[in-house]
Amino acid sequence: MADSEPTPQPMKIKYPRIEIEYCPGCRWMLRAAWTAQELLTTFESTLGEIALQPGPSGTFAVRLVPGADASAAVLLWDRKTEGRFPELKDLKQRVRDWVAPEKNLGHSDKKPVDGV
Repeated sequence: MADSEPTPQPMKIKYPRIEIEYCPGCRWMLRAAWTAQELLTTFESTLGEIALQPGPSGTFAVRLVPGADASAAVLLWDRKTEGRFPELKDLKQRVRDWVAPEKNLGHSDKKPVDGV
């Protein structure tokens, strides 16, 4: 009997999944990758995966897909709507509120003191 090559199995998508859609023409891939790295570091045991997706001109959006139903995706950040890129502190708080509400983010949870 001849040895046969094993048939590659498709990878299963793991949830919850974060999708970071970015504008490649604006050269925002590195920003998207850095954002992904920061989120994976903070939520390594909570997130299933993070996907980087090239998108239309001017796009930088972060979505949470909680399960297999992609239509249930939640828009966590949109640069055009917010008028700016996300501060990691703000984005981590939004991700945390959906995937691990009990998680303490340490210094990222501290509120700014008025007048300072």
